[in-house]
Amino acid sequence: MMYRIGIGYDVHRTAEGRSLVLGGVRIPCEFGLAGHSDADVVLHAACDALLGAAGLGDIGELFPDSDPAYKDADSRRFVTDVLERVRSAGWSLSNVDVTIHAERPKLTQHKPRIKTSLAELLDLPADAVGVKATTNEGLDAIGRGDAIACWAAVLLTRNA
Repeated sequence: MMYRIGIGYDVHRTAEGRSLVLGGVRIPCEFGLAGHSDADVVLHAACDALLGAAGLGDIGELFPDSDPAYKDADSRRFVTDVLERVRSAGWSLSNVDVTIHAERPKLTQHKPRIKTSLAELLDLPADAVGVKATTNEGLDAIGRGDAIACWAAVLLTRNA
């Protein structure tokens, strides 16, 4: 098989007193996301998409929240490790596409920075990175502003 598609998802509750980090970018906001690491839902979803496509497990197996080594960890560290594993397994990343679900803050002005960050972290050209943001129209925990989630999809190609 020459191609594999991976899908990842992550969700975290909002939390006062934490920094909001999405796609490796600090977003000015009065709240952040609760989690053992920096709770970057974009990078966590991307990691799971990469790991799933390569058949290498999931982020919780590799970086468990029960391990103190990952307390307040920068999720860019996870991406670096996951990419190395994917490449070692004989795969190359072709593109990534993410959809961030957040009622607040509004992310339109932040999407270009998130896209640039993802392209740099994943060693991709900018046109191989898609970043979209949407709300949940006031529905469920995301719609109430109690959580932020992200879906990620990736395409891997087998190295020659």
